Amino acid sequence: MAKTLARSPLAPEAFPDLPVVKGVRFATVAAGVRYAGRPDVMLAHLAPGSVVAGVFTRSATRAAPVLDCEAKIGAVTDDGAAILVNSGNANAFTGRAGDESVAAVTDAVATALDLPAARVFTSSTGVIGERLPHGRITAKIAELASALSEDGIADAAQAIMTTDTFPKGASAKVHVNGGDVTIAGIAKGSGMVAPDLGTMLVYVFTDAAMDRDALQALVARAADRTFNCITVDSDTSTSDTLLVGATGASGVTVAPEDSAFATALEDVFRDLAQQVVRDGEGATKFVTVEVTGAASDTDARTHAMAIANSPLVKTAVAGEDPNWGRIVMAIGKSGAAADRDRLSIRFGDVAVAEHGWVAESYREEMGAAQMQRPEITIGVDLGLGSGAATVWTCDLTHGYISINADYRS
Repeated sequence: MAKTLARSPLAPEAFPDLPVVKGVRFATVAAGVRYAGRPDVMLAHLAPGSVVAGVFTRSATRAAPVLDCEAKIGAVTDDGAAILVNSGNANAFTGRAGDESVAAVTDAVATALDLPAARVFTSSTGVIGERLPHGRITAKIAELASALSEDGIADAAQAIMTTDTFPKGASAKVHVNGGDVTIAGIAKGSGMVAPDLGTMLVYVFTDAAMDRDALQALVARAADRTFNCITVDSDTSTSDTLLVGATGASGVTVAPEDSAFATALEDVFRDLAQQVVRDGEGATKFVTVEVTGAASDTDARTHAMAIANSPLVKTAVAGEDPNWGRIVMAIGKSGAAADRDRLSIRFGDVAVAEHGWVAESYREEMGAAQMQRPEITIGVDLGLGSGAATVWTCDLTHGYISINADYRS
């Protein structure tokens, strides 16, 4: 039986009441992929005419389901589509057996839902290097197909969890082109999270009618500004997948230039991405790193991620120690342009360092007070240009070690 982890102190009070997205139905089942007695497989069925876009991990050791999704994602047909996700086993580093498992699952879903196998997308999350017992999943496909319901998204969010301590969901409604469009999504992730396109498992659905290529462009842009701006532990998963399905069931056509929809989609992405950080394994602090004054936006992100990924910075935050010298260290090692004598640092609204030296107004107790908060902002100005970036991370605690030391036991 899976260990029950204490709910993150940074978790939202409750799972949100997500609206129904017309044209998509969900079902979940306990298949016993790794643990008995818990839902561990979810199925989403999208209506005919739906389009699907996605981004994936850039890991050189991508799992078999990721490679299969990459091969299928660009297709445009009038058929419906399906997404099947299992937790407990990542089907990664499993060679030909992994490919065979993907084929067995996709064929079973395609048969049950009368779809081409090319319109079935799968994801697996969990332990790496163990063969997926796909027979346990295929034995449940008929049960999943018969249980599909338009209001099953909350259960789907539960079924895809691994070391997550709470299910993650977000939604938005937006008025576009004379009509109302709904967006709702779920995500899983709490460890092995570092930006490289889709940095965990994320599934977002909308009833907007969209051109597939236009949707793909919006998804890639929004992912880069949200999921690619978070990190828990600097480790990029073999299985990271972000899929977005647009069913068109609202009858409202969204054009690429409809900024209201693009903003709403990005807002849903950002909400889910930040929930992943709030559920970082062992996390007790939610940290925003804001970098301005860099030579370019790219340099700003490089500096921000160097700070956010530094074990020394993250453990200082965990210990509520305002050790700003560790931030100076992280900037210096990042490889992006920096000038010691132009550098300024702040904790929240407290000026810590200015132009390469400790701020005259700064007192240690001021920084310590900022570090005692559950949500902390670290601000850095490089004084070199107009480049800027914001990333989100969490602290690094003994809890992270405990969770990952015991993960397979």
